[in-house]
Amino acid sequence: MLAGLVVLIVLFVTRLPDVRQVPLPDALTLPDGTVPTAFTRGPDWLAVVTEDNRILIYDARSLVLRQTIRVAPGG
Repeated sequence: MLAGLVVLIVLFVTRLPDVRQVPLPDALTLPDGTVPTAFTRGPDWLAVVTEDNRILIYDARSLVLRQTIRVAPGG
């Protein structure tokens, strides 16, 4: 049973993606008046969810805004 646990731990460590590949920026410039409410990252992008129901997608390396997605308010 102990050997099985060790095998599982080794598999998790070797199979999980390396999130350190793209470092998080020290700062990210948002459009004027933007209030962030959440942040997440993908393999080569960063996303900021804003108070006014937008998702701002940035390139993780250059920090250039790639795309803005408007989210319809719930109701």
